[in-house]
Amino acid sequence: MHDLPPRLVREHRVFAAMVDIYCARVHRHTPAPCPDCRGLLAFAELRLRKCPHGEHKPTCANCPVHCYQKERREQVRAVMRVAGPRMLLRHPWMTLRHWLDGFKKAPPRRRQQPAQ
Repeated sequence: MHDLPPRLVREHRVFAAMVDIYCARVHRHTPAPCPDCRGLLAFAELRLRKCPHGEHKPTCANCPVHCYQKERREQVRAVMRVAGPRMLLRHPWMTLRHWLDGFKKAPPRRRQQPAQ
């Protein structure tokens, strides 16, 4: 995880905190996330590594690229629906920083040059 740019590490930490809250609340699994939630977290890390925006990545809500498969996107929405309102109480500074990151716009996506 430490080989990623700081912005992506921060994004991963926010999502990991949300998964912890979600899993503890919905799956009643503490202290570590359950295997399903660990799988979702691993998938999210993989998608962060492959993000076309790199260190200039906006928050997912502001991103024009949908990185997740439909099924995973629904899982992420469920996590955010449960954990989002609770993040402010559990992780106020992380939430504030994520909120501020939300004001950043996505850079224009670079088109790949055709192979010659």
